[in-house]
Amino acid sequence: MKYSILFALLLSISSLFADEIIKPADTTVTQQTYAEMLAQAQAQAAQIQAEKDERLASEAATAAQKEEEVLKKNSSIHLSVVGQGVAPMNTISPAQAYALAKRAAIADAYRAIAEKVKGVRIDGEDTIKNMMVQRSTIRTYVQAMVRNANVVETTFKEGLCEVEMEIVISHSDFARY
Repeated sequence: MKYSILFALLLSISSLFADEIIKPADTTVTQQTYAEMLAQAQAQAAQIQAEKDERLASEAATAAQKEEEVLKKNSSIHLSVVGQGVAPMNTISPAQAYALAKRAAIADAYRAIAEKVKGVRIDGEDTIKNMMVQRSTIRTYVQAMVRNANVVETTFKEGLCEVEMEIVISHSDFARY
């Protein structure tokens, strides 16, 4: 009872302060034939396809322009990488440990340069039994010829050798391979 009186009071107050009278909206029904609707849908589809083709063409032009910037004839690319190598435990002397760790670090740096220049091929294989992964194997391959790479800096701390290596590749060097 209390709530119904309170509700009636709120309704009367809200009607007193209402500035506008709510009018029913005019509804107009337009009838289209099936052919008109089909023509309209085809026009919209053609417009969407044209916009998509235009966007793809502009993206292709942008990508081609970026590729041209990288491969200009009189330009060169400067690559710098860091390779790491660890000294094996069964070395005879500290000098041998240093030499082996440095050789491993140089090989790692060459690999990093080859990855940046030529890319990495990745092969993966999963063995699944009873809806569970039994074995997952991933192999990476890099195949490239690296020439004229220079060792910039070598550091050796606590059995870890780091070698910073750089290479400058001109357009003719890159296009040759």
